Amino acid sequence: MFSRERFRDWILLLVCNLIWSSQYVLVKTVQKQMGPIAATSIPMCIATLLLAPIVNFEARKSPTETPRSSLRDNWMAFLVIGVCGQVAAQLFITWGVRFTLASNAALLMLALPIITSLVAHLVLGETMGRIRWISFGLALAGIAECSGVNWKTLNLSNSHYVIGNLLILASVCGSAFYNVYSKKLLSHYTPLQVLLYSYYFAVAFLIPITIVFEPGFPRQAMHYAIHTWIGIALLAGLLYFSSMVLFLMVLTRLDATQASLSNYMIPFFGVVIAAIVLHERLTISIVIGGALVLLSTLLITVHEERTASRHASGRLMITTPEDRTG
Repeated sequence: MFSRERFRDWILLLVCNLIWSSQYVLVKTVQKQMGPIAATSIPMCIATLLLAPIVNFEARKSPTETPRSSLRDNWMAFLVIGVCGQVAAQLFITWGVRFTLASNAALLMLALPIITSLVAHLVLGETMGRIRWISFGLALAGIAECSGVNWKTLNLSNSHYVIGNLLILASVCGSAFYNVYSKKLLSHYTPLQVLLYSYYFAVAFLIPITIVFEPGFPRQAMHYAIHTWIGIALLAGLLYFSSMVLFLMVLTRLDATQASLSNYMIPFFGVVIAAIVLHERLTISIVIGGALVLLSTLLITVHEERTASRHASGRLMITTPEDRTG
């Protein structure tokens, strides 16, 4: 039965995906007056300041349920997921949309499940079977098609979106690494703690880089237009803070697989928002490339679900005779 609570959770997931899909348009908008590093570090710094009191309140409210591990116990792990995960995911997506369409970036994010499988293979040693490799190949072909590759001559000189799409791919790899590596930490920390502690190291890494490579930011900020400040506020308050808190809250009640399936709405929302706000139009190459990436995602999703179902059936067949004899 579809309860009122379950309906509420799916509405919250819908809101989260709507917020995430707006990222491509927001970062493209704010970068009209600021560099990609500042456009990443400043909203994330604000979100960290907003998130810290929530985590502290969580610890005081349920001291017995909060894991005992402190930041000092696993600071190196948080440094790794903060820099290799959060920084790579957020900086490269912000940087990438400077060189490609926002709608293009939204479609390429469909490659996340396949890249996650590859990262899990490299980091956790999970098996990378034939279906996973086929899905990975389809995803790469889709990314190349979105980039405008001339398949007859394999000439990249006229491909306007190659650099941007490669940066988007690097962002997807960062997100996949964060998702995989953080699994090790969730047995000792709450989801909000993992998020906040990774933010600490991401901000500590980004702020000095912003000062070095974009030193004019404080002076230029005095002349930002109102839409730039609105974009920064939305990135910090909605994308990096509210959406993550809502998603992690829903994740405590819904199965992770069910929640991740809602991410398929991101490309749809992203394309629609880009068309409305930025007046972007999809080319045939982008549509074909997006379809290939979607096909690869559906292929690996169906394969993983069938594999999990077979394993569950196998365990049931093994335990049933023992249950009857007991």
